[in-house]
Amino acid sequence: MSKIPLTLIGAELLRQELHNLKTVERPSVINAISEARAQGDLSENAEYEAAKERQSFVEGRIVELEFKLGSAQVIDPKTLNADGRCVFGTTVVLEDVNNGDVVTYQIVGDDEADIRQRKISISSPVARALIGKSSGDVAEVQAPGGVREYEVVEVQYV
Repeated sequence: MSKIPLTLIGAELLRQELHNLKTVERPSVINAISEARAQGDLSENAEYEAAKERQSFVEGRIVELEFKLGSAQVIDPKTLNADGRCVFGTTVVLEDVNNGDVVTYQIVGDDEADIRQRKISISSPVARALIGKSSGDVAEVQAPGGVREYEVVEVQYV
């Protein structure tokens, strides 16, 4: 079984979501199904169908999260010793070689990726181009508009 990389924070967020699904969402769905059953004829009961669909989603997500957490390789970026190279969990400050724009990204697992929070997936083209690079190196990224070049300004283990 292959390991699923997660940062310490990402693993904790998945644990919180799993706990919420088991302790809040699951009982709520069971209650909604009970109430819908009490209304009588289930063949034309929209509330019952909606509750059953919600139950299916909740149970599926619980199974998915339990699998991911069971297969997780949790990595704390603060404890990494990668000799200044970009690896999973690092925060990287980049400068676009063409226009000078500076951006900061953290390389995280697929489940943690959120571009609004400047967290990019390890499987994204940018992250794949950055892995192994150090400060001063230039990474070429194949983007839809063509190749873009980013200089690694700083690699942080935070």
